Amino acid sequence: MSEAGEHELRAIRLAKIAELRKLGVDPYPYSFDVTASAHELAERYRDLPAGTETQDQVKVAGRIRAYRNSGMFIDLHDVSGKIQIFCHKDNLSAEQLAVVRLLDMGDLIGVEGVVRRTPRGELTVNARRVAVLAKALLPLPEKFHGLADVETRYRQRYVDLIVNEESRTTLRNRSRIIGAFRRLLDERGFLEVETPMLHGIPGGASAKPFITHHNALDIDLYLRIAPELHLKRLIVGGLSDKVFEINRCFRNEGISPRHNPEFTTLELYQAYVDYAAMMAITEDLIVAAAREITGGTRVRYGEREIDLTPPWPRRGMADLVHEKTGVDFMAITDDAEARGRAHSLGAEIHPTSGWGRALEAVFGARVEAALINPVHVTGFPREISPLAKGDRNDPRLTERFETYINGWEVANAFSEINDPLDQLERFEAQMRERALGDEEAQRLDADFIQALEHGMPPTGGLGIGIDRLAMILTNSPSIRDVIAFPTMRPRAQSGEV
Repeated sequence: MSEAGEHELRAIRLAKIAELRKLGVDPYPYSFDVTASAHELAERYRDLPAGTETQDQVKVAGRIRAYRNSGMFIDLHDVSGKIQIFCHKDNLSAEQLAVVRLLDMGDLIGVEGVVRRTPRGELTVNARRVAVLAKALLPLPEKFHGLADVETRYRQRYVDLIVNEESRTTLRNRSRIIGAFRRLLDERGFLEVETPMLHGIPGGASAKPFITHHNALDIDLYLRIAPELHLKRLIVGGLSDKVFEINRCFRNEGISPRHNPEFTTLELYQAYVDYAAMMAITEDLIVAAAREITGGTRVRYGEREIDLTPPWPRRGMADLVHEKTGVDFMAITDDAEARGRAHSLGAEIHPTSGWGRALEAVFGARVEAALINPVHVTGFPREISPLAKGDRNDPRLTERFETYINGWEVANAFSEINDPLDQLERFEAQMRERALGDEEAQRLDADFIQALEHGMPPTGGLGIGIDRLAMILTNSPSIRDVIAFPTMRPRAQSGEV
């Protein structure tokens, strides 16, 4: 609809508000006593024969999505479904009929009446009183076109949710995924905690942070890029041997179908175990979420069927690269040779990067996209894993894995470093990389080192990306589909008026 047409309709609806007020009707009242939802009525009267009228009085409320025969028939939608409303002079006073004639598509109304099933089989409430609960000034998208413009759908999510059942289902399923995580972790004795979103030193992951300023303290602070270091402080303190947080993180990086600057992860830490235990709980969590949403362990994403049945294979990063490219990075000992091999295999790499980053770059360029069914990729290089304990058998590697599904990383886990001297050395190496121009390298957190010096037990840690997992389990092509309010470019920059 054009802007002029929308203004005209708004003016008409403003005039209707004035008419309602003349009738003594408040178009924005304080409350309405709802006694049943559309779904509850459908279940309660499932066996009611066609053509039968009950004497059961109900009060329902929702939004008008269809308005036929001057309001004689109204399709009322609430959060649970649809119920038909029948407004007729035999049941309504003249004043009430005048109110019905002032209704429009999109208005929120409450209806009191009796339940019947029409001769055609439609469950219906015969209205005996109609209350305006919120007069909508702006129209909904046209019935047969809907909110088709993708940009507008994300920008005006409230309209998208009104008119698109699929969008409502996707976001409700996201909530069910988080609920499944919480139930499983609660059953296993994990304690849910909260850690700061404002950090004095950004840490816990390699990423460029958002910076803000605290006026009273006159200091710069950083929006959380990961809760890891604070969660491990709680393990040090003995708050619990098992902690988790469902947390919002912020990373000042690009936007893509799989990246949003603000995103949600589950992070958990368990004392006295290593990363092998994290593999098992990763499978348990993701399978629990899949069963919650799909009822099983096979999910469809686009044209692919993905089998989540555990246990999932464990494959070394270097082994996967060797299998795909024929290049055995474990036989390469020279950084320059590793960089040269990476370049020859089409991977982008910085001139100062070492063996580990070269291996990671080839893995990203040649292997990741082919990992459709779930796999735990192990053997991450020490150079790119500043918070993971070293591999027991190879000093170049760490006890770290990432879980890939549909070619995407959905989980990341370590045997956590609890040696303060080792952790200090890793931070110092990261600081040297920052000095060479790596803005995402981690900074030295002296207080975290001090925490480790008080003693942290052997610990396994895990992070699961809830947004990407929700994409897979809801068959959503973009991360924006599973985030209620994704980050958007301002209208003036996006070319919109």
